[in-house]
Amino acid sequence: MRVGRRRTDGEPRTGLLLITLIAVYLLSALSTGRLTQALQVTLFVAVTLQALQGSALPPRVKRVARWSAVGGSAVAIAASQLGGATGRGVADIWTGLLLLLTVVIILDLVLRIDTVTVQSIYAALSAYLLIGLMFAAFYGAIDNLTSTGFFANGQPADIQTYQYFSFTTLTTLGYGDFTAAENFGRAVAVIEALTGQVFLATLVARLVSAWRGPSRRSPPPGGNGDAGTPAG
Repeated sequence: MRVGRRRTDGEPRTGLLLITLIAVYLLSALSTGRLTQALQVTLFVAVTLQALQGSALPPRVKRVARWSAVGGSAVAIAASQLGGATGRGVADIWTGLLLLLTVVIILDLVLRIDTVTVQSIYAALSAYLLIGLMFAAFYGAIDNLTSTGFFANGQPADIQTYQYFSFTTLTTLGYGDFTAAENFGRAVAVIEALTGQVFLATLVARLVSAWRGPSRRSPPPGGNGDAGTPAG
């Protein structure tokens, strides 16, 4: 496997992106509240802008996406602070869609690689974290925009439990201490579990293909490329 240490042209700093995502997760895991949600959305915008930097989108589309991400997130933060449960639900939907866009951009990067590099590994890990955080945002939206609580048996619902439930679902661990109460929440959880399985199977296959690709295209140095040709 060829693992590069330097970033190639046009490739985002996926190591920094991964560190930012880990920081976002730890932030919400250790604290909660409206201020935490606002800071989380701000960091998600930073992640999206980092991903857009190395995307294959046309420059004009990139500019529109950047301004849309910043402007929409500013509105979402205001809604989460001032709009009560409905505002928080709208902010959660926006956050989920923003993370979905970022996942698509990063997966496009991973699928376009020719060789496995450190940056592509960081990108794959980042995409996996983003999927878990994205579904956590959608669970928050369901909870805030419906009249019944998201979790069964009156379990507490906040950013921390959404993310805990999301990642245990994504990895199909299924501890069972938190379960969705309504059919729609259960359906979304099933979609997340299937997404986690398909993501791992597809991504591992792509990375293995990229790992073996160079060896198929060029023989190893010093190899006898015409062993079947008789000596003159």
